[in-house]
Amino acid sequence: MLFSGNERREREQQVRSEGRLPPGQSLTLTWPVLHYGSVPKFDPNTWDFRIEGLVEHPVRLTWNEFNALPKINTKSDFHCVTRWTRVDNNWKGVAFRELLNLVRLKPGAGFVLVHAEQGYTANIPLPDLDRDDVLFATHHDGQPLTPEHGYPLRLIVPQLYGWKSVKWVRWLEFLNQDLPGFWEQNGYHMHGDPRKEQRFDTD
Repeated sequence: MLFSGNERREREQQVRSEGRLPPGQSLTLTWPVLHYGSVPKFDPNTWDFRIEGLVEHPVRLTWNEFNALPKINTKSDFHCVTRWTRVDNNWKGVAFRELLNLVRLKPGAGFVLVHAEQGYTANIPLPDLDRDDVLFATHHDGQPLTPEHGYPLRLIVPQLYGWKSVKWVRWLEFLNQDLPGFWEQNGYHMHGDPRKEQRFDTD
């Protein structure tokens, strides 16, 4: 769907007045595609999802087993570090807390290193994941995710910049320290809070 410049500006003014645009962000009515590397191929017969690290019960789920888990629906805004925001995204998938229930965390497990295809990683503190609106999404706005947007599985962490909402997720590693992920090793902020404009390691 195409929108006129006036429609976008009017909507942005409304969203800003509601306090939903973090500092330095502008509204987009499209859904830009940004990622590092190529779009990986998906084979449901070999795909798996793992939870490891500081857990009492490591987990490995096949694609069918993952899809058999209970699903939730959420609505949230998405803030990209490149300064655009897309509001009112409807997500469907498996809640982070649902997966947390499958494992028993060991003492000291306070951070998660999220691993994705092609060696991509992102670090996230456990309190930022253990929230009602954090999920592993399979659908967006009523449709299955497209490969470019993370199909078959994308982590959604609404309160952090979009690089933390990792595409093509494959496993979670629970840690007792905050280890930098891919972009964090390349100059991005360790936390990434849009409200504090934590874009780069100098912010």
